Amino acid sequence: MKNLRTRFNRFCFRNRDKGIPNLMLYIVLGNALVYLFTMTSGNHIVYDTLCFNRELILKGQVWRLFSYVFTSFSVTSNLLLVAISYLCYYSLGKSIENSWGTFRFNLYYLTGVFMMDLFAMAFGGILIPSGPYLYDFSTLYNGMGYYLNLSLFLGYATLYPDTHFLLFFIIPVKAWIFALLDLLLTLYDVFTLSYPLFCFPHNLFPLVAICNYLLFFGKDVLNVIPVSWRMNVKRLFRRKTAKGKAKVIQFPTAGSYEASVATPKEPYTHRCTVCGRTDASNPELEFRYCSRCKGYYCYCIDHINNHTHVE
Repeated sequence: MKNLRTRFNRFCFRNRDKGIPNLMLYIVLGNALVYLFTMTSGNHIVYDTLCFNRELILKGQVWRLFSYVFTSFSVTSNLLLVAISYLCYYSLGKSIENSWGTFRFNLYYLTGVFMMDLFAMAFGGILIPSGPYLYDFSTLYNGMGYYLNLSLFLGYATLYPDTHFLLFFIIPVKAWIFALLDLLLTLYDVFTLSYPLFCFPHNLFPLVAICNYLLFFGKDVLNVIPVSWRMNVKRLFRRKTAKGKAKVIQFPTAGSYEASVATPKEPYTHRCTVCGRTDASNPELEFRYCSRCKGYYCYCIDHINNHTHVE
């Protein structure tokens, strides 16, 4: 798996300039035009023509498989909130594209679109029985563009976790905090979609964007968690798994500290592991190191060919 991800990263790097440059600019402009036209005209013709609809797609309106990315907000949304959101989406997407390259960013966004389509086409037509009635949850999938764009923030927070955002334009908050909050809200949506009915598998729909995020980032998702937290968890894990006393490594040529203090020895360069003679006490001897012993073991000329090899 690691080799596959490495090859994928190299492939994206070699083709980083291919694809649609400034993809988020076109998506944001398309969203803005749809929102302004819907708000000024007073009807939802354009919005209803572009939003995701499984039944109409099966009838031949295949453009809805992608055009829903231009319907992230409905006309009932606040204009100021919509403008700020579009600006954030463009900034985040542009930053990710500058870091990854055009090709990988296009692949990231389009893979998210494909996964959303696959899930919605597979489960969008399932009716949930409740007593004598059948409930259709296909309207839930009108928020596909919203969850898709939220995955951009997770990607940005993973690449730049220490970037500061101004909450209410005053309070500086790091990106990783907003990312964790985003994950919690997404999980909250999974549970709230099951109320008042248990609408499985429709309630798993918000997790599709997170799956796409995990697919592209892999173990880099840990960057969202502060380094200090990760280090504390590792220390706690080491304390729990540590058993017994620390392992003592015995060196065959090392003597005790008390003996060396009581009977100081002459400095030497070579010392026989078997008999203990050194080049200082017996300068007439020759010393060799055994290549078959595991480690650096020295022997005098009398024991170089007559000793038990250390394995």
